[in-house]
Formats: sequence, structure tokens, C-alpha cells
Amino acid sequence: MKINVRGKNIEVTNALKLHVEKRIGKLERFFQENTEAQVTLSVIKDQHIIEVTVFLNGGLLLRAEEKTGDMYASIDKVVEKLERQTRKYKTRVNRKSREVSIKDVSEVLGQKPNQEEEEEGKVVKTKRFALKPMMLDEAILQMDLLGHDFFVFKDGETNETSVVYKRKDGNYGLIEPEDV
Repeated sequence: MKINVRGKNIEVTNALKLHVEKRIGKLERFFQENTEAQVTLSVIKDQHIIEVTVFLNGGLLLRAEEKTGDMYASIDKVVEKLERQTRKYKTRVNRKSREVSIKDVSEVLGQKPNQEEEEEGKVVKTKRFALKPMMLDEAILQMDLLGHDFFVFKDGETNETSVVYKRKDGNYGLIEPEDV
């Protein structure tokens, strides 16, 4: 696993970098060799924040963020979050693999968001990503892996852009376009 560590408002010492690589490196057993993880450490006021994005084969993403008063505690907590996400992902993929091979699932679910931030105004973040065709259950899986409340995707059956979202009652909703 390739781990890139960078700091914002904090100097990444060798000890800190080694701790991150050791803890995040434990996740390597779940992934293939060429998996990449981007780790950003930052300090804002008294909050020590770690953001981790793991780029899986086929364009899948695992992402977790944690804030505490201590950077080492933040690192440990974010690893626990990523392990939970990984187990959830593997369980769903194993269920899905009865119907489709894992390679096909990875190809169908693939996407790489590109984040750009605006300086001022109401729009504070813009994300751009390629819409690849996928089934509804695969879109729900990707939404859950990213930890978002909604997910925009191209429906594999209709080839139309759709939005799946998480409802307050714990169920999911689907928004499909309709010509007027």
C-alpha cells in the first residue's frame, strides 16, 4: 500500500509519519498491492484532524475523517472507521459476487471525484466526476462508502442520470429525470 502523508498547519514529523504508516498500513491486508491512500493531517484551533482517502481498484473510494484533541488518538479512530467501512464493503461485495464477479463490480462502481473550492459565495465546493453506468444497489453501496447522504449516478438500465439519497427514516429514495 502506498501511503502519502501531508500536513496543513502542522509539521509532519518522522514519528508522526511512521505512526500513520503503521496504523494505516494495517489495512493493507484488505486491499491489493497497488492501493493508494492519501492522508492529510491538520490542526485547527485545538482540533487535530486526519482525513484519509483510500483509492481502490476500479475507482472505488473509502474515506474517513476524525477530529480529537490529540493527533495520535485521531489516527487510531480514523483507522477504526476505515476498518468498519472495509468490512461493510466486503460483506456487500461478497453478497453481490454471487451474481457478478468482483472485477465487474469494481469496474461498474468506479469514479474519481475532483474537488475544487471557490473563494467566496454560496457555492463552497465543486466536485466533478465521470458518470459511469451502474445499478441502483451499486450506487447505494458507493454512497455509503463515501459517507454521503446522496449520490449522483448514471442508471445502467435506462442510461439516464439519477440521484439516490438517504431518507431520515433510514430508507433510500431515488430521483429519476422525466422529460416535460
